[in-house]
Formats: sequence, C-alpha cells, structure tokens
Amino acid sequence: MHTKVVKFGGTSLADAGQFKKVADIILSDKSRRFVVPSAPGKRYSDDIKVTDMLYACYEKASKGEDFSAAFDAIKERYMSIIKELGLDISLEDEFAKIKQGFIGKAGRDYAASRGEYLSGIVLSKLLGFNFVDPANYIFFNEQGVFDMEKTNKALGEKLAKLPNAVIPGFYGSMPNDTIKTFSRGGSDITGSIVARAANAEIYENWTDVSGFLIADPRIVPNPEPITAITYRELRELSYMGATVLHEDAIFPVRTAGIPINIRNTNDPSAPGTMIVPTAPEGAPKYTITGIAGKKGFSVITIEKDMMNSELGFGRKLLEVIEENRISFEHLPSGIDTMSVIASTASIEGREEKIISDIKDACAPDHVEIEHGLALIAVVGRGMKSTRGVAARIFAALAHAHINIKMIDQGSSELNIIVGVNESDFEEAMRRIYEIFVL
Repeated sequence: MHTKVVKFGGTSLADAGQFKKVADIILSDKSRRFVVPSAPGKRYSDDIKVTDMLYACYEKASKGEDFSAAFDAIKERYMSIIKELGLDISLEDEFAKIKQGFIGKAGRDYAASRGEYLSGIVLSKLLGFNFVDPANYIFFNEQGVFDMEKTNKALGEKLAKLPNAVIPGFYGSMPNDTIKTFSRGGSDITGSIVARAANAEIYENWTDVSGFLIADPRIVPNPEPITAITYRELRELSYMGATVLHEDAIFPVRTAGIPINIRNTNDPSAPGTMIVPTAPEGAPKYTITGIAGKKGFSVITIEKDMMNSELGFGRKLLEVIEENRISFEHLPSGIDTMSVIASTASIEGREEKIISDIKDACAPDHVEIEHGLALIAVVGRGMKSTRGVAARIFAALAHAHINIKMIDQGSSELNIIVGVNESDFEEAMRRIYEIFVL
C-alpha cells in the first residue's frame, strides 16, 4: 500500500474552516494514511496561538494564581471548532485531566503539548482515523535527547498494524513517563519521524506558503519559488535563517531517503517545493538555489607576525573561545591574521575578558572585537559547475557600494557566505538576488 505522511501546521488548523480544508486534502488521496497535526494557530493577526495560551495558563497555575478564565478561553477555542464541524464529541474528560495536570504542576512541556493532543483527537474524529498518542511511541532518553532507534522500532510496529492514524506533533515521553517536547519545529520533526517509521514514499508538510522562495519576500519583492532543493541545500538555508521548515526536521527522513514536499493548505493545487536526497537531473533554472541571512554577529580579529609558523596557535585561540563558552560560526584566516565569527549575544558584555584571555594565551600583536555584522549565504548546487559565481557576488555588492567584511566558501562549493555591515544587509540581499535571478 502506498503511504504518504502529511503534517499540517498551526495556521492550517486555526479554525473549523481550516480543519475542513485539511480533511478534504487528506481524504482526496487514499495514500495519505498518517496525519501529524499542530495546535491551532492564529486566526487573524492579533490572535493568540493555542500553544501560547497554554503556556500563559500554566504559568498562572504554577504560581497558584486563578487560571480559570485563561483555561476557559482554551476550552472555547476547541469547543467552537467542534461545534462548527458538527462533530459528536466531548472533550470534557480531557479538559478535566489537563486541569488537574496544571494544578499538579505537570510541567511546561506537558502544558504546551496539550494543544497538539486535543487537535489530534478532533481531527481523528473528523476523518474517522485511528488516534495514536505519541507519548507511547516517541521516546527521549534520560538526558532529554530524542531516541531515534527505540522510537523507530516501536512506532514502526504500531503503524504497520493500522490502515490510518492521526499522531499529534511536538511531543513524546521521557523514561519516567513525563511529557517531553521538541525544542523548535516540533510538529515538523514529528512528521519526519512518522514518515521514517512508516516507510513513507513521501512526507508532505502542509503550511501557509507554497514552498520555499529563493529569498525572503519581506526583503526581496516577489522572489521566485524553488521547485526542487536537496537536503544539503535546505540545511544551509535553514541554518542561515530560512524558516519554512526547521533544519532538525530533515534528519529522520534524510536517513531513509524520503523526499519532503512543502505544500500550501490554502492553495492545494500548487506543487510546492520538493526536498530531495539528490539533485534532479538536468541543469537548475538558476545558478543559485536560494539566499538567506541573519544579523547579530560579531568578529574577533587577531593579528600576529609569523602566526602561520607558530605551532599550536589556532588550538590555543580555540581553547580560549571554548573556555568562554562561545560557539563560533566561521574562522576566516590569513597568513598573519585569524578571525572568529560568533553571535553577538555570546560575546556582548564580556569583550574585555575575552580580549584579555586571548592576549594571555596567544600573545597577539593586536586583537579587537567588532559588532554589527550580518552574514548572507548564497546556496546552490549549480554553483559548482558555474564559473565566476564569487565574482558576480562581489560585483553586485561593489556596484551598490557595499563593503564585504568577510567571505567563506566551503570545499563542496555548495555555498558562499559573505559578511557585511548590518546596515547593508537588506540591500545586499536584494543586489545578490538581482544579479542571479532577474
């Protein structure tokens, strides 16, 4: 039997109308056997996500404050969905258990997970599908790290016995049976885990956008869509700020070679973006696949004559970085210079100590820390076979009078990362997009 795993985000399940759209999409294809729902998201711009409502409600409960009004508001969100869908279902017993859990301080993870749990119950009733509680099949170890092997075995055996199922996203359980949530992109990760356990042919991730775009539409007007992207390209773009799919959601399906299809619940006819293990045959439409970037970086620059011949210099510098609990992003270097690129948040307020520690360990001629750096990644499998990619980036930025503070290119030639002043970030993104796409 052909199998697709489908995950729907919070905006796809924000109200009864969205639930109906989701049900129509699932039931239109019999191979969509396993469904991973999120908690209801915002219905309008000033609305509050159910997960945020649960966090706020639990905060009151954990402090011994009256949380009845906040809890009733959560109940009303679900009851209105059930009523509008015309379902013969009551969640009163579930709400009673959740309320007792709040009073008994069951934990923030438990509180947050109840949004997906209740969505799963409602959606399973609407579809006529089985309901599978991930607390019984998705496992974390005693350190709170996801246990892939144990989960894949238990969940795979369970799903093999079912024609269909709704499995709520975002959470699993610890060895002591307490609820544990994934840190970010939780439902995306659950969908990927379910796809692997079910040996799915494809993992469809339904959201409120029609796949990936080459650049951020908040910066670049009407950017072109990406029709196909490899796992490696996706990881590079996600790490540098692209937010359609959290990077951790890639790994379970990547291991099994299962493609991901990003689709739009509000435009189900759109093909979306295919995320695949290997590049499709034929040359890509553009040299680059995508552009992404982030602000909030700093550069520590160290200068010392004859640095290149000093054995152990790099090790001593990195020991200082590690001792100061700084996770670095890049290490561009020259003959007598070395730079450490790290998040400003990990450095700010401790500049004097970091500089002092570097001086003590490395005896440099000069060391300084500069804030206000933005990093931009230009990613694409077509870059490797195309001459002059770096030159085109430099030319585009030079014509815009944008100074490049740093450049880093991996040996795979899959991406080029440039550093610019934060004030030049948006314009640099637009100029790079123009040189490759327009």
